[in-house]
Amino acid sequence: MIQRRRSKIAGWGVYATRPINKNKRIVSYDGEKIPNRESERREERYLARGCIWCFKLNSWYARDAAVGGNVARYINHACRPNCYVRIIDDTIWIIAARNIRRGEELTYDYNTDGDATIPCKCRPGCKGML
Repeated sequence: MIQRRRSKIAGWGVYATRPINKNKRIVSYDGEKIPNRESERREERYLARGCIWCFKLNSWYARDAAVGGNVARYINHACRPNCYVRIIDDTIWIIAARNIRRGEELTYDYNTDGDATIPCKCRPGCKGML
């Protein structure tokens, strides 16, 4: 249903290999489950390279997709995304926010809560920061 390819947004991206219906669970965001304190330490290193790999599950834990992650870690941010995220228990699901065409790049809003040091590249002229 999805495939990693070079992205026009940033580096790698994830694309639909067939049409995906609205509200379909597409993929889980996998990675090592770590305490948020450890996530903050690791994220400093990742941000220095322009990457965001840690995804908060709740007030206590995060998933680090750089360790044990899957293709979902390559889904890029967009300010007007075609996917959304739902956390169910310890699983982070990427879900289609609308019908997605074959060949379309998947995106979701990262909703970062850090210092916003990475410029958003979701579309030309975007002024957002991650």
